[in-house]
Amino acid sequence: MRKTAATIGLLICSNTFMNTAWYGHLKFKDRPLWVVIVTSWAIAFFEYCFQVPANRIGSDVLSLTQLKVLQEGITLLTFGIFAFAVFKERPTVNHLIAFAFLVGAAYFGTKK
Repeated sequence: MRKTAATIGLLICSNTFMNTAWYGHLKFKDRPLWVVIVTSWAIAFFEYCFQVPANRIGSDVLSLTQLKVLQEGITLLTFGIFAFAVFKERPTVNHLIAFAFLVGAAYFGTKK
């Protein structure tokens, strides 16, 4: 259970950096593309610093498929928070329905 909790915590950190690297530059459209690419790569370095240990630790207690499904669920959750906090996007009913289906996928994908 401790390894699963550590994996989840590391994946949350990783995905927070991932969302910042992938979408944060959209707040800075006035900056040259090369600047946001280099900045995004620098941020993505920290994503990998959390992602690699998460997968290493998680692979001791979860299958590869379970790790991927868990990661996708965490990606969606952290992206939703990021979109709301940084871009002030409000979720729609369709977003919530899609989220519910993905949570269901994560549940069934990680069920042993």
